[in-house]
Amino acid sequence: MTKANGRKSIFITGAASGMGLETARLFASEGWFVGGYDVNAAGLEALKTEIGDENCIVQTLDVTDRAAYSAALDAFSQATGGKLDLLFNNAGIGRGGPFIDQTWDDVMAVVNINFVAVLSGIHLAAPLLKNTPNSLCFTTSSSSAIFGIPNIAVYSATKHAVKGLTEALSVELRAHGVRAADTLPGMIDTPILPDEAKANAPTEGMWRLTPPREVAQAVWDAYHSDKIHWYVPTELEAYDVMQTQSPEAIRDQMLSAGGLFSEGADAK
Repeated sequence: MTKANGRKSIFITGAASGMGLETARLFASEGWFVGGYDVNAAGLEALKTEIGDENCIVQTLDVTDRAAYSAALDAFSQATGGKLDLLFNNAGIGRGGPFIDQTWDDVMAVVNINFVAVLSGIHLAAPLLKNTPNSLCFTTSSSSAIFGIPNIAVYSATKHAVKGLTEALSVELRAHGVRAADTLPGMIDTPILPDEAKANAPTEGMWRLTPPREVAQAVWDAYHSDKIHWYVPTELEAYDVMQTQSPEAIRDQMLSAGGLFSEGADAK
């Protein structure tokens, strides 16, 4: 008998805080077996204590280390009997500033964690997803994948890449009985969002400060749906439609605001 004991299972990167933590809590409360992975060992131990050792497997993981990622999936597979109902690629970082002033190390750190590691994780987890009926490959994109946000240009680029990857895989993976979807969160109240941005966030509208539990709910709803993109808050979907119709209007709006659009900052 495996540790998961036949329960549905979810593998979450970035599980020690914010959206990943709230997702782990929600799925555990619904009777799922949780795999929690993060570089934050203390946060993972707190998660294990909260939801119970019998309901999870936690392990520190640098998602850019492909060998370590593979080992984590192997251990998870042993605990679940080779099944994976939901892969949640959530780990990410945000390093901002004008693109031409950023160090190359910062640029590549964002690319490697926010996109290359997502590619690696999906590629490694594919056999488990294919071995599990109705499984879902779910990834955290961003509201900055609707229209690129100044001063987080590289972050925005990686999230556009995630969105495009998700759309392509939503077609490709169907041949294997696997679904693909993503979430495009706006201003989420998590540690990655600067305190200044939180303080200046409006109280209503699509850029309002939103609790991470709402993203966790989107992950839950996505598993029970065939929808590809999940906007949090939902008003962001209309913004995506507007961008498609007139990206120049959004560009000009940002320029008139002095080239800054801090309201559109994104967080895990």
